[in-house]
Amino acid sequence: MAQDVVIVLDCGATNVRAVAVDTGGHVVAKSSRANGTRPAAENPSWHVWPLECIFDKFSLCCREVLQTVSPERVKGITVTTFGVDGGLVNTAGELIYPVISWKCPRTVVSMQRLMEYFDPDKVALDSGVGHFAFNTLNKLIWFKENRPELLADAHGWMFISSLFTHKLTGRMTNDATMAGTAQLTDLESQTFNEKILSVLGLDSHFFPELVQAGELIGALLPEPADKLGLPAGIPVISAGHDTQFAVYGSGASEGQPVLSSGTWEILMARSGSIDSLSSDIFAAGFTCEWDSHKGFYNPGIQWLASGVLEWIGTQFYGELEGSRKYTCMISEATGVPPGCHGVSFNPDFLTGRDGKSDGAISGLTLNTNRGVIYRAALEGLCVKLKASLKQLEDVGGFSTSELILVGGGSKNSLWNQLKANTLQLPVKVLKESETTVLGASMFAMAGAGLFESPEAARTAFDIQYDTIFPDC
Repeated sequence: MAQDVVIVLDCGATNVRAVAVDTGGHVVAKSSRANGTRPAAENPSWHVWPLECIFDKFSLCCREVLQTVSPERVKGITVTTFGVDGGLVNTAGELIYPVISWKCPRTVVSMQRLMEYFDPDKVALDSGVGHFAFNTLNKLIWFKENRPELLADAHGWMFISSLFTHKLTGRMTNDATMAGTAQLTDLESQTFNEKILSVLGLDSHFFPELVQAGELIGALLPEPADKLGLPAGIPVISAGHDTQFAVYGSGASEGQPVLSSGTWEILMARSGSIDSLSSDIFAAGFTCEWDSHKGFYNPGIQWLASGVLEWIGTQFYGELEGSRKYTCMISEATGVPPGCHGVSFNPDFLTGRDGKSDGAISGLTLNTNRGVIYRAALEGLCVKLKASLKQLEDVGGFSTSELILVGGGSKNSLWNQLKANTLQLPVKVLKESETTVLGASMFAMAGAGLFESPEAARTAFDIQYDTIFPDC
């Protein structure tokens, strides 16, 4: 007899997907469409997310999944997305301005002006979230300085995952795991920080009700149900920020570091408490988000990763597309010896609070080819990983015996081996690459009543790993 399933709608920076997972933890069907930002009407260099277009892609993907999975088997649906992004809404929950993407450069200036409103060190220490231009706080500063009439007229703010669940259910909420990425909250109490909000002329009522992962948001309405091809009335369950569910879906125990490797690499651990933080650690990309379980935390360090590799692909492998591009890049880099003939690559492409970036390639000669540059980027990212792991161990008070690796970056066998070699540690790669989806499905199944708890679902899932050992 076919098992019950839940469907996870996963909005990533490069792909929009629908994935069906059964109660044994098996991905039984999935479909994807390319995702991307659009230029803003005011400035073609600004990035916004086309929400209606994304939902159309969700619908196409879901209908394709239902060609394999009968709609009657679907017992719940949930949504995961990247963090920080969201939008101002009216009383009906409709956007009054497009969703500003985390890719948009307009908030760089907002971050630089942060000190005109706040003590930056105190904001980071209180919220636990480090200083990144894409933080929700910087978006609200941009509205305050550039479109104050919108901020004044708005009924509230919903994060992007909740904009989708509002479309599904009609209920205005905010996923707690998304709020924990915003630099607008209090780390210790896991509530919105009224002092931070008051400087912006806001209070916590500006944000619709926080819902925890696994909580029932509502029943799927007839109109979106028809578009998705699903039965109306099935439960819509809260999930939220994809990283939290990748960590949980990896099977990691408390205090065990997990590297979620994708456009960003995010090195995190689950912790029941956070020791006192110092302001200097935030300069290294440290952030502490809210875990998928209320009362737990995810201290971590994040940096741009596959986003840098995509830049190399665009600049040096433009004649290739899709899998052929990645296969060629890895093949050419595999033949390059360690040390890359003296070429080094600093992957710190992000703009800092001073408006500058440290990204650089050095040691170039007339004999340097693109495979050397790609290999140097992989090695530079591995050096960043090693330094970040040491910092996380110091903050968390643990010693790493092995690293769990999840996400799209884990498909790169050369990069995986370089990580093991650089860390001199075993690297465990989940055999099922859909770790975010697995984690979100565990909460969706609990919320839909298929399991007593996400822990019970995780126990029922057969999580297996391939282990890569250092070869030098």
